[in-house]
Amino acid sequence: MVSPIIYLILFLGMVIVFSGIFTVKQQTAALVERLGKFHSIKGPGLQFKIPILDRISGKVNLKVQQLDVNVETKTRDNVFVKLRVSVQYFILPEKVYDAFYRLQNSHEQITAYIFDTVRAEVPKMKLDDVFERKDDIAMAIRRELEESMNEYGYGIVKALVTDIDPDQEVKSAMNRINASERGKIAAEYEGEAERIRIVAKARAEAESKRLQGQGIADQRREIAKGLEESVEVLNRVGINSQEASALIVVTQHYDTLQSMGEHARSTLIMMPNAPSSASDMLSQMTASFVASQQLGEDMKKATVKNGHGDKK
Repeated sequence: MVSPIIYLILFLGMVIVFSGIFTVKQQTAALVERLGKFHSIKGPGLQFKIPILDRISGKVNLKVQQLDVNVETKTRDNVFVKLRVSVQYFILPEKVYDAFYRLQNSHEQITAYIFDTVRAEVPKMKLDDVFERKDDIAMAIRRELEESMNEYGYGIVKALVTDIDPDQEVKSAMNRINASERGKIAAEYEGEAERIRIVAKARAEAESKRLQGQGIADQRREIAKGLEESVEVLNRVGINSQEASALIVVTQHYDTLQSMGEHARSTLIMMPNAPSSASDMLSQMTASFVASQQLGEDMKKATVKNGHGDKK
């Protein structure tokens, strides 16, 4: 019969043996110390260590990690602004020892360098420049971190300025300035459009007046031509020019009375009925026809002259 002590010894032996077997996850490194002194770095998979003598002092994550830092500083034009900086970093596989043993707190170290770099770069810029040159700030942060953190086993993948947040009063003032500037531009466009409308309207009215005057002149010329033909017809039947003109005036006078009688609410102007009235009216009409004809000729000459001037 086997003694219970033997079973106990076998059990303890198995426990000790299995305590020397461990696994390491992917993208992770385990640091093994022997009797308190660094011994080796174990990669992913099934690993072994000497029980009791060896121990796992720690494990480090080899994945890319991100650290977000909020920094408040002042610009060159004395505006306080908050920047959110995101830094992506990882532990260099060949420098796991340095990352684990040489640096106590990587987050605090990276944060300190970010604060130092941002507060050195942003005060050199105005607020508008901070928005326009945020990539320059990110590059300065990455350059500073690479120079300092590589020594401790950390690599920098990317540094980004993900948010720029000025004080609320500053943002409101910037919005008012932008709105005023856009309002000014809109007013300028509206003024220019109104000027164009006024000029176009003036040109249209001038052209309308010109055409209207030309039409009146042509109308009067045709009337005079018709009267001239009527006088010639009457002359051929033995009526002289003076009598023919008087006859035409009297005929037009009665035609006018008849036309006005055909329409209600017509205004009637009674002409003098003296024996010389027809002659006086004829003289006035003749003078008007001559003047209108002369005006029409002058307008034609002016139109032809302006046409030659435009061609030149």
